[in-house]
Amino acid sequence: MYRRPLGCSQLADFSMHANFPASQPDPREGYVPVENGQLYYREIGQGQPIIVLHGGPDFDHNYLLPDMDRLSDSFRLIYYDQRGRGRSAANVRAEDVTIHTEIQDLESLRHYFQMESIAVLGHSWGGLLAMEYAIRHPDRLSHLILMNTAPASHEDYMLLRQELPRRRAAGDVEMLKVLSSSTQYQEGDLETDAEYYRIHFRATLRQPEHLERVIQNLRLNMNKEGILRARAIEKRLYDETWLSGKYNLLPKLKLLGIPTLILHGDYDFIPVDIAAHIAEAISGARLVVLRECGHFCYLECQDQVRKELGDFFDNSGSSLLM
Repeated sequence: MYRRPLGCSQLADFSMHANFPASQPDPREGYVPVENGQLYYREIGQGQPIIVLHGGPDFDHNYLLPDMDRLSDSFRLIYYDQRGRGRSAANVRAEDVTIHTEIQDLESLRHYFQMESIAVLGHSWGGLLAMEYAIRHPDRLSHLILMNTAPASHEDYMLLRQELPRRRAAGDVEMLKVLSSSTQYQEGDLETDAEYYRIHFRATLRQPEHLERVIQNLRLNMNKEGILRARAIEKRLYDETWLSGKYNLLPKLKLLGIPTLILHGDYDFIPVDIAAHIAEAISGARLVVLRECGHFCYLECQDQVRKELGDFFDNSGSSLLM
């Protein structure tokens, strides 16, 4: 089902869920032991638990903060840094990270928190990881939320690559090429890396303060070594998924019967057609295109995201598995 709601600026008084808490509870942090490593997690809030999968895949969960935390008065959010990134990097080699280990790590989190089934929210690359998990363990997933999701097939990834230059300002494509080929960037220099992503994301974040907030948090727990490791992991995961000509999750998604919400921005640099293809594949999936919103809808359209999540769980039933 496809829905295009009101624009974000029209929603200040629209939803009963729109009032954010004046203060947020203190997060609970720790590590989950996994084979050949440990996963850092950060848990905050009460109510319906949601495991949050960050994007990148060469980032960690910090770029989602503090704005995603605004949902913590209604939901119990469980973030974690994926293996080899952020605070989950200790003793991890890039060559040991695969889609299989990513799925195993998510299973380890489910066991650690003693959940029979889980609700998963994947942002950007995290959406692809969430879909991979849903396909492999549909009986262990109660709700699937794809926010500004990455493509589910090689064909749609190529569509994204074709569309990106058209969605960027004149000169940005060349500036990205110059930066990515520079010695500083290739050595993991933090300032050069930040400038690269400042250009990369500015077409999809129209407010300068939003852009700077994301950029400041992208590498919060990474040094040069961490950046290079994360990039190597990203390359391995790309090779295993989108860069394989046969990669296509869409036929397998047709077999799912999991309640699914897909949130996408109308000026996300990932074309909305990509989200629509996923919505068409998953039976009963609800696609909501958020107006005046780009690739970070939890930041730009907070009220509407809150309302859509609340409606989604109210209408599909909560999993109440603590």
